[in-house]
Amino acid sequence: MATFGWTRVKKPLDDAAFDFGGLTDPSAFLATLDKAVPRYLDLVDNGALLYPACKRKPADANGDVRAIWEHTRLEAMRYLPLVPRQDPPLLINPERQAEMIDAFLRQRPHENTIIDFTGTAIEDYGIAIYAGLNWLNHCGTRSGADPQKFSGTLRSFRRVMVIARQWWAIEGAAERCRQMLQAGQRPPLVFFLLWAECTNLAREIAIAVAPDDGALRLKSAHDPEDLAP
Repeated sequence: MATFGWTRVKKPLDDAAFDFGGLTDPSAFLATLDKAVPRYLDLVDNGALLYPACKRKPADANGDVRAIWEHTRLEAMRYLPLVPRQDPPLLINPERQAEMIDAFLRQRPHENTIIDFTGTAIEDYGIAIYAGLNWLNHCGTRSGADPQKFSGTLRSFRRVMVIARQWWAIEGAAERCRQMLQAGQRPPLVFFLLWAECTNLAREIAIAVAPDDGALRLKSAHDPEDLAP
């Protein structure tokens, strides 16, 4: 039935709401993402949501600016839970950040959104990160977003990772990380760095496809949760 569009709906879906608001614990954050990705892809596969989100119009299910922003970010982040041999500490453990960042910076960037994994987590996370950023580049072009916002996306994120490597090289960085987490802040864990980058680029895509009034609200928001209902 979904093949012929008979199960498509035009109203917002409660099942398509993914609550990441207020999360600061990286383990809980990653666990929420692990649950959200298959649920989102299931909605897409069953024809309930138009995919990618940047193709939606206001009349489509979840065609509002909040959903387009949130779902575009989720589409980019989906590669991480798909890594076959998960090693979450590489993404969120303070003691493993230097290892993960060094491996990422040694890795040659790729421009693919369809990828093959190697079976080695530290390499596959790098492949997944690049794929997610490439997906945002693809959606940025498709949506007509400002090309300057997407110029050198991979290089820009690599620069972010270089700065993060310097942060983690400072004595006491792990303890500082724990203090920031206790204070509800987000230290430069690899997972948080990618989340922030995907949030920012997905916003630019949502601005490009949203009505003018929605775009104005988006420009003043830092996260989909910041938008007024």
